[in-house]
Amino acid sequence: MELPQRRPNRIPNYDYSTPGAYFITICTKDKKCIFWENVGATIGRPPKPMLSHCGRIVDAAIRSIPAYYPAITLDHYVVMPNHIHLLLQINTDADGQPMVAPTISTVIQQLKGVVTKQIGHPVWQKLFHDHVIRGEMDYLKIWEYIDNNPTRWEEDCFYIE
Repeated sequence: MELPQRRPNRIPNYDYSTPGAYFITICTKDKKCIFWENVGATIGRPPKPMLSHCGRIVDAAIRSIPAYYPAITLDHYVVMPNHIHLLLQINTDADGQPMVAPTISTVIQQLKGVVTKQIGHPVWQKLFHDHVIRGEMDYLKIWEYIDNNPTRWEEDCFYIE
């Protein structure tokens, strides 16, 4: 029996250390909701979700990305119950030349490794989704999506009751 072919999740021959903006989504293993407290409560939910212990570890690891990778700017992010969204920018220097930058895959693998080590067990799915941002309108749309994602959790494609 022939197995179905997995569709590639990266742009063929694209250099993911190229300066520009990238939208990243990483899901938890088995899409378990471990990053928010009281995920199921809908009535009286605070305007900003309370992060669980695991969620606070993820939040701190995300915020530390620019300290470890000076060529990377963390433009925007959100920690959801079972996934995270990141809006990362690989920068150029003052002369417009590319800075020495890791690939997006390297940044994500390091982030996942740090979080897993601090939590003490695997928490992530093997892969992640990326989107190379292609202009200001695309960027603004993604920024707004990240902003609105927590308030629209029950409509999210990763929502699990």
